[in-house]
Order: sequence, then structure tokens, then C-alpha cells
Amino acid sequence: MQILARPAFKERKKNPYTWLLYNSMKEYGVNVDEDSPLRLLGRRYAVWHLHWPENFLSKQDILNAFARAKALLLQMDWARKQNLKIVWTVHNLAAHEQLHPKLEAWFWGAFLQRLDGYISLSKAGMEAAQERFPQLRNLPGFVIPHGHYRGEYPDHISSPDARAALGISGHSRVVLFFGQIRPYKNLVQLIQAFRQLPDSETVLYIAGRPHPPSLIEVLEAEAATDPRVQLHPNFIPKDQVQVYLRAADLVVLPYREVLNSGSALLALSFDRPILVPGKNSLSEIQAQVGEAWVRTYAGDITSGQIEAALEWALGTPRSQQAPLEAFSWKELSQQTINVYKTIQS
Repeated sequence: MQILARPAFKERKKNPYTWLLYNSMKEYGVNVDEDSPLRLLGRRYAVWHLHWPENFLSKQDILNAFARAKALLLQMDWARKQNLKIVWTVHNLAAHEQLHPKLEAWFWGAFLQRLDGYISLSKAGMEAAQERFPQLRNLPGFVIPHGHYRGEYPDHISSPDARAALGISGHSRVVLFFGQIRPYKNLVQLIQAFRQLPDSETVLYIAGRPHPPSLIEVLEAEAATDPRVQLHPNFIPKDQVQVYLRAADLVVLPYREVLNSGSALLALSFDRPILVPGKNSLSEIQAQVGEAWVRTYAGDITSGQIEAALEWALGTPRSQQAPLEAFSWKELSQQTINVYKTIQS
């Protein structure tokens, strides 16, 4: 079986999700190629698998965004004429910043008309996708979870050494946000809630690249009055991911809105307990991994929720490793291949 994917392998440094998915397909005899117009035009594939088609809608230049949207739709038209089946994995239901609402509304309507099927990363995500896009109810839909990241990143540093590398006292309680910094991830509210904690030995680290870059100015203003809040607003190299996660007692992901979260699976891959809103895929991850590893909350994040979660993270007995068997890439890639076969039949 020949599969074309956008993206397939090239984004491994930024987000290894697709690399892990497609690399695991090799042992099943499935060949996956990186999407390109020349490959689409010159070679016959069974399925074209699309991820994050909305990314170009975050371009500030609306003409650039429109040109990219039109180009994708024309390529989809060509693919359908060649009897190439098109599958979309629903990572998001909208562009994160929603800079061009009219363009985006037009794009989604045209994009959905050209699909042969879709994959959701959770049952709740499928329901949300069908509510947002009723057209999806008329297409074959499948639920295949997001896989874990265990083994993808170096993980050999001890917690004491990780803390020493960051200059953190051995007596401190460490709260961490890790991942790309975007407005919807609600980090201003996290800092404001954290500042209300009275314990001088509790620290908050926020690590990740801000988008847009101007967002860091807002966070710096919020953090300026509390030396316990440490900002590391940069892309974290692959070998440094372990330093932040192994230093943490608790990972907090205080999203206002969330459909799926690779950051949650990343933290669990490093066996860090997480505090997350009880929404969509996160509630399902809690059910699969267990309440000893995933704690949820409703509403906005508060200092009381952070304090209670810290006590839970430090005081709850749990296994040495988070149980992530349900998120094995070998199994998930097989499920994805079964989707391809179903849509082809």
C-alpha cells in the first residue's frame, strides 16, 4: 500500500507525532511518502492523509493564506480525479488564532466536501467535530488515540540532576507548563493563580516557544512581581526536554479550550502526573491511564486547584511508570492502516 502524507516525516523535530505514526507502518509493509505536488501528480497512491490543514490560516498575510488554501483545494480536486482517497486527522477544529474568520469559514466548507473520511483522536473529539462540522456525519469516521512519546526523547537524567541543571532547590515543589505557548493555553491565568500561593518553596516553570512572539511580553509582565515564576520562552531542544519534565512534580496544562493535547501525552511519557481541564480527549486519557496520573478540574484554573493538585501529585501512590499501553504506536498504526483499507473498499 502506497500512502502520501502531509506531513509525514519532516516535522519530527517540531512534533514527532506523524513520524512515529508512519515509521511504525513500515513493519506492516505500508510505504509512506512525504507530500509534495510532484509526487501527487506523478505517482499513484491509495490514500492521501492530511494533518493540520488549517496551519496556513495562521499566516498574517491574508493573500498568502488564501493562495495556500486555494492550492490545497486544487490539489485535492486533482487527487479525487485520480481516485485517490483523502483522509483527515482532526487535530483542531479551527486555526488557533483565527485571524481570518471569513476565509476560514470558506476554506472549511470547501475542504470538507473533498474528504473521503476522517480520524478523531477521541470519542469526545469526534462528537465535537460533528457538532462543529455537521457534514462529517455523512462521512466514515474513526477514533484512533494520540500515541505516547516514550522512547522518542532522551530520558536518562535523574530528578535531582534535572533540578540542579535548572538551579532549583531540592526542597522546592515544582509546577511546570511545557509546550508551545499560545493565547488559548491560558498561561496568564495560570501565572495569576500561581502568584496567590503563599508557599515560597513552590516554583512555576513555563517552557516553550511563544506564538505570536509578542505574547512573551504579556507573560513577563505577569511574572515580574513573583521571582518564583520562571519563563523559558524558547524552543526546547530534544535533549533538554527531559530536564524540564524530570524536574517537575506536577505538569499543569490550563487550556481554555482543548480538543487534543500532545503535551499531556508527553508529560505522561516522562511519568509526570498532570493537572488538566476535564474536556474532550483529556477526560478519556484520565479514564485510560487512571486518576493516579491524571487529575482534572472544571472552570478556570485557581490557586486552590494548583495546591490540591500538588498535594495529590506528591502524596498519591502510583506505579513507577504511567500505564501507556493503550497509546502504543504499533497498535495505532495498525488501526490507521485498517482505516485506509476500509475507505478504499
